[in-house]
Amino acid sequence: MELKALLRTRAWISVMLALLCVLGPTLSVLADNNGALPQAGSKAGSIDHTTIASKNLIPTYAKVLDGWQKNGAKANHNSSITISGSKLAAKSANANAAVGTYNGKNGVLIWSAKGDEWVEYELDVAQGGLYAIEMSYHPFVDSRDRKPIALGLTVDGLSPFIESKSLELYRHWKDKLPIVKDDNGDEIRPAAVDISGWHTWELRDMSGAYLDPLLWNLTPGKHKIRLSGSDPMALESITFKSPVPVADYLTVRNGLPKDAPPVQAEPIVIEAEHVEWKNDSSITLAFDNDIANSPYVRGKISYNTIDGTHWSTKNQEISWSFDAPETGFYKIAVREQQSFVSNRASFRSIMINGNVPFAELKAYRFPYASGWKGVALADDQGVPYEFYLQKGTNTISMRVTQAPVIPIAADMDEATETLVKLSSDLRTLTGGVDDKNRTWDLKKDLPGFVDQLQELSDKLTATREQLISINGRPDAISQGLVTVSKDIETLLKYPDEIPYDAGRMNKMQGKLAELLKQLSSQPLQLDRIYVVPANKPLPKMEATFMEKIQGSLINFINSFKTNEKSGTADDQVLNVWMNRGRDYVNLLQTMADEIFTPQTGIKVKVNLLKDDKLLLFMNAAGIAPDVGIGLPHDTPFDYAIRNGIYNLKQFPDFDEVYTKFAPGAWMPYFYDGGYYAVPETQAFSVMYYRKDILQNLGLSVPDTWDDVYRMLPVLQQNGMNFTPVEHSIFLQMHGLEYYKQDGSGTGLSSEKGFEAFKAWTDLQNKYGIDQKSDNFVQHFRNGSYPIGVADLNAYLQLTVAAPELNGVWGVAPIPGVKQEDGTVVRWTGGNGGDQFASAIFKHTKKPQESWEFLKWWMSADVQERYGTDLETLNGVTFRWYTSNVDAFAKLPWKEDDKQAILEQWKWFREVAKVPGSYYMEREMMNAWTRTVIGGENYRTSLESAIKEVDREVKRKMQEFHFIDTNGNLVRSLNLPVITKPWEGVDKYVKK
Repeated sequence: MELKALLRTRAWISVMLALLCVLGPTLSVLADNNGALPQAGSKAGSIDHTTIASKNLIPTYAKVLDGWQKNGAKANHNSSITISGSKLAAKSANANAAVGTYNGKNGVLIWSAKGDEWVEYELDVAQGGLYAIEMSYHPFVDSRDRKPIALGLTVDGLSPFIESKSLELYRHWKDKLPIVKDDNGDEIRPAAVDISGWHTWELRDMSGAYLDPLLWNLTPGKHKIRLSGSDPMALESITFKSPVPVADYLTVRNGLPKDAPPVQAEPIVIEAEHVEWKNDSSITLAFDNDIANSPYVRGKISYNTIDGTHWSTKNQEISWSFDAPETGFYKIAVREQQSFVSNRASFRSIMINGNVPFAELKAYRFPYASGWKGVALADDQGVPYEFYLQKGTNTISMRVTQAPVIPIAADMDEATETLVKLSSDLRTLTGGVDDKNRTWDLKKDLPGFVDQLQELSDKLTATREQLISINGRPDAISQGLVTVSKDIETLLKYPDEIPYDAGRMNKMQGKLAELLKQLSSQPLQLDRIYVVPANKPLPKMEATFMEKIQGSLINFINSFKTNEKSGTADDQVLNVWMNRGRDYVNLLQTMADEIFTPQTGIKVKVNLLKDDKLLLFMNAAGIAPDVGIGLPHDTPFDYAIRNGIYNLKQFPDFDEVYTKFAPGAWMPYFYDGGYYAVPETQAFSVMYYRKDILQNLGLSVPDTWDDVYRMLPVLQQNGMNFTPVEHSIFLQMHGLEYYKQDGSGTGLSSEKGFEAFKAWTDLQNKYGIDQKSDNFVQHFRNGSYPIGVADLNAYLQLTVAAPELNGVWGVAPIPGVKQEDGTVVRWTGGNGGDQFASAIFKHTKKPQESWEFLKWWMSADVQERYGTDLETLNGVTFRWYTSNVDAFAKLPWKEDDKQAILEQWKWFREVAKVPGSYYMEREMMNAWTRTVIGGENYRTSLESAIKEVDREVKRKMQEFHFIDTNGNLVRSLNLPVITKPWEGVDKYVKK
C-alpha cells in the first residue's frame, strides 16, 4: 500500500514538475529588498504561481535591447553624464561606505563592503536614449579577495535585464618575473601579482556574450541608480555616455593618412608570456616543447607560452605593450596554437591602445589547426590588415568573446528545455512506469508531443548548419547535434513505442548539456606577437620540416629522463611526497625554501606523488618518504594498524597542536590510543538556499529538520524539492553512534540507531524527497531545488558558474535536531573525498625534523599564504579547504557565508574508523536501498546491515589481536567521544 501511495505521489509531483519546466527557473526581483526573507511563522504558500520559477521573469539583454530599439530608443545622441562616486543619495544600513582619499585621488567613495550592501545615486537625464555605463574604480589591492568585483545594478529599483544583476569590475595582474628555477633547472610557474590601480571599464556582461558594452535605456528625468555588492573597492565616478560605433575596416582604412611614408624598421617581437597586465590571475603560463617556441631550453621546463586552456572563458583579457619606432602602418601577426578542441574555432576581441580599431576585430576567428601556426590578422581573402600606429608606446589587447556562438548556445539551451518539458509530459502520462503490457496511441494520448518532437529535430538541424557557418567547418559539437537528431528520428519512426523507452529522452538531454558545456570554451595558446612594418614581409613563424623532425627527436630522448625520482631519497634532506598536482608541489617547495629552511636549517625536497597507491609498494620496498602530504583520509588508518606511520602523540607538544583543529577532524586518524596524521584539508556540507524563491513562497530558512518537514509540502506543491542527504550528514545529529566505544562492533543496534535510520529513510518514504540528485548546482540554478544540502565545492561552483544568482542565494548551517533543553544539535560528518591528511612514515630517520615540518606546514600563517597563492595562481575554484580555522577565516570568503560555514564547522565530527569499517558505507547504502527502493521494513533492513558489518569488524579485530579466537574482547580501542561543539571557532563567529 505504501509503495502504491508513493507511486501516486510521484505521478502527482510529475504534474507539478511539468509546470515547473514550462515556467523555468526563477530569478530574483528581490535585490532591492536586500534579499530579505520572511520571518519564521509567516504565511506560506499563499502566492501568485505566475511569479514563481519563471526563467523569463527578468529577460535577457538581447531581448530587452531589441524591444527598446523597436520602441524608438536611439543610441546616436551626444549626451554624457558623470556622477562623482562621492555624491551618494542613499546607502543600505549596513553599508561600509565613506568619502575619502584613495591612492592619490581625493573625494572618492571608499566602499569597504563586508557583506551584501548597496549604495545609490541620483541621475538627472536631459536627453533620453541608450547609454553605456563606464566606471572609474580601484580594487582594494591589499584585500585578501582575489576575484573580480561583483556588482548588481538597478535603475529605479528594477533590473532591466538579467545580465545587470551580475556585472564585474576586473583587477589587473602581472606574473612575477624573472621566473625562478628549481634544483633541476626547471622553471617554477610564477604566481600573479595584483597590480591594480585606477581603471576605467565599460560595463559588459560577465560571460562575454555580446560584442559591445551593455546599454541602458534612460528616459528624460530623474532616476535612481543602485549598486549592490559585497566586494570592497574605491569608486571615483560613474559615466553614462552614448555608445561609440565601430566602422568596418575599409571605412577606417580610407579615413587614415594615404600618403604616410613606409616605416623603415625591423619587426617588433613580443614574447606573449611578458604581459603588461591580465584581468584574471588564473590566466597562467604554460610550457610547450615545440622547437620553434621561444625561449626553448632542451630537456628543461620553460614557461614560454600563454596557457590556452586557462585563457578560454568569460571576458578574460591580456594586454601587451611595445614601442613603435616610427609613426605609420604596421601588420600584426601571432604565433599561436588552436588545436585544443577538434575542428573548433576560437574568438578574440582585439584592441589597439584600448579600442577595437574596426568591426572585423570585435570577434576575430582563430580557426582550428593542428600544431603551432603563424597567423597574420587578415581579412577573409588573407590580405593582412594595416594598423596605423603612432611612434612610442602602444598596446595590443585580446579579450575572450563568446558572442559568435551565443545564438547557438541559446538554441541548444532552448532545445534542452524542450526535452525536459517533453520528458515531464511523458512521465505525467506514464506515471513514471514503463509498462510493456500497455498499448499507447501517443498522438491521441499526448496531443502535440510528436509534433513538438519533430519541430525540435528540425530546429537542431538548423542550429547545426548555423554552427558550421560560424565555426567555418563541422566540428564535434555539430556532429553531436547530428547524433541527437538521429536519436529523435529513431523515436519518431515508432512514436507509440516512446513511452516504453522514456529514458532515451533523458540521455538526449545529457548529450545536449555536454555539448553546450563544450561550446563555452574558447582556448588559444600564444607564443609570440609580431608587429611588422606594412611594406615588409612577415618573419618566419613556424618550424621547418627538418626542425620539426629534430624537435621530435629531442623530445623523444628527453621523455626517457625524469626529474621526479620519487623512488630515491636524499639522506641530507627531508623527503616530502605530495599527492597533488605539480603547481601544488612547486608552491610548497618555494615556500619551504623561502621560509622553513632559513628558520630551521632543515633542507626539504618536495616530490610529486602521482598516485597515492604507489606508497604501498614503495613502503614495502623500504623507500617511503619521511613525510606524506595530501594523503586520502582513509590512508593513515590503514598504515597505522600495520605499524607503517608514526604515532604523533609521541611528540611532547602534540597536545598543543591538537587544540588548533576541530576534535572531530582527528577522528579518522585515531587508532589504539594514538593519532597518526594531522588533518590537512577539511570539507563538509552546509545548506544553500535561494532567497528569491523562498520569499516568493513565504518560507523562512529552516533551523531544524522539523522546519524542513513543514516546508516540504509547499515546495512540492510548486514542483520543487529538497536535496537527498547522505547518511553521515544526517544520522549523527539524530543520535546514531556508528561504532561501540571499544570498537568491537557497530553502535547501530541501539533504539536511537533504529530511530535515526528510520528518520533518514523517511525522507523519501514519507516526505517525498528525491532518491538521488545528479547535479545540485544545476537544480539550484533552475529552481527545482531552491534549498538543499551540499558540500563546499558547490559554493565555489555557484560563485563562478552562476553569476545570474549573485545576491539571491545564501548559506546557512545544516538543519539540526532540537533537544529537550532547546539547543539545536547539528553533528555532521564530512565529505571524505575532499579530506586529506599529512603523516610521518615509520621508517624515517628524521622523526623530529618531520614533526617540525608538519607543524610548520599546518600553521596558520603558512596555510593562509599557501591558500592565497594557490588561488591567485589558478583562480577561485582552487580555494584551499584548510583544516586550520585561523587560516580558513582569513581566506576570501564572503563574510555572511563564512559565518554560516564556521557555525557548521563547530559541529563537525567525522566518523571514527575501526578495523573492518570499510564495510559500513556499503552496508548502509544496501540497507537504504532495501528500505526505500525495495519497501523492506526499516528495522529488518538495518539489522541485516548490522550483521554484515559486525561480522567483518570482528574478523579484522581478531586479525589485529583486539579480539581473541574465542570472540572475547582482549583490549579496547577506546574511541574518542565528542559530545560538545568545538569552541575553537567561537572567536570568528559573530553572536
